[in-house]
This record gives sequence, structure tokens and C-alpha cells, in this order.
Amino acid sequence: MLFVVVLTACLSAAAAAFVWLGVYNIAADAPHTQAVYAIIEKLRDRSKAARARDIAPPADLEAPARIATGAGLYAEMCSGCHLGPGVERSELSQGLYPQAPELAKQQDLNPSEQFWIIKHGIKMSAMPAWGKTHPDPLIWDMVAFVRKLPGLSPAEYERLVESAPDDHDEMMRDLSGAKHGHGTE
Repeated sequence: MLFVVVLTACLSAAAAAFVWLGVYNIAADAPHTQAVYAIIEKLRDRSKAARARDIAPPADLEAPARIATGAGLYAEMCSGCHLGPGVERSELSQGLYPQAPELAKQQDLNPSEQFWIIKHGIKMSAMPAWGKTHPDPLIWDMVAFVRKLPGLSPAEYERLVESAPDDHDEMMRDLSGAKHGHGTE
């Protein structure tokens, strides 16, 4: 028993020294070690899945109006980091670590996970929590558009962005204060 107490004390002291001395480099231009990255990636993936499990997408997720609204929101708020078909990497997107996924190239999340990420963000990744400023229906509009991104040509992407409603401020006013269902979390 004494051995366990001494071992625990030594490990605690070593961990405290590791943190206090700033041994681990957290600079965005110094990648994590492979082991640390694997742990963070698994933690992120399991956390998203657990929290999105009970979120139900709205029945009209594929509605053209949702996709059009989402296109405008995506162009304003997301394309600087996540890019889009024909969108060049920006200075901001190049400096991110971890790199933001290019959503036009990959789709490995279900709609509930996408909703949860957009609403709550991801710590230490530069992904903001848009749920602090956007009501659930607009977040579902973003999800609807993101699900259409893979396979869009640059011309199709541009057409969808140009077809987006112009007045997002008016939409926000219309939706503010109203609690909409659709599996909010």
C-alpha cells in the first residue's frame, strides 16, 4: 500500500512539473506528437458521438430553402477556414492547427454530429460555438448546405451562394427568442 501512495505522489509531482515548466509545446506551428494527437482525436470523436446521439435532424433537411440559406451562412462564416469548391486557401486557413477539414472533400459525420459541432464548437481547434449567436433553425440550414458540399463544382457552389437570401439579420430577428425543436442540444 505504501508503494502505491509513493508511486502516486511521484507521478503527481512529475505531472505538476511537466505542466509548471511548460515542457509540452502548444504552439500551433509545432504539431502534436503522434501519441498526443491520437488521444485528442479519439477524445474528440467519442465526445461528438456521445453528445449528438439523441439529436434528431428536421424532416425538411433537404429542402431547397434550407440549403440556400445555409449556402449564404457558410460563405459568410465557414468558407474562410473550411474552404469550398474553387475557394483558395486563405492566410487564416493555412495557419490553423489542427487544420480545419475541407468540407467539400470529406463527409464522415452524420447530420446530428454536424449540428452539434456547429452549435457548440470544438475546443482548441478554432471552431467557434455558433449556437451562442445563431438559433437552431439556422444551424440546421448550415448542416443542410454542408451535406451538399461534396461533389459540387465551383460553378454550382457559386450559384448556391449567390442564390442565398440577402438579409441574415432579418432572419435572425425572426428566429430570435423562439425555441424551435428539431432535437436541440
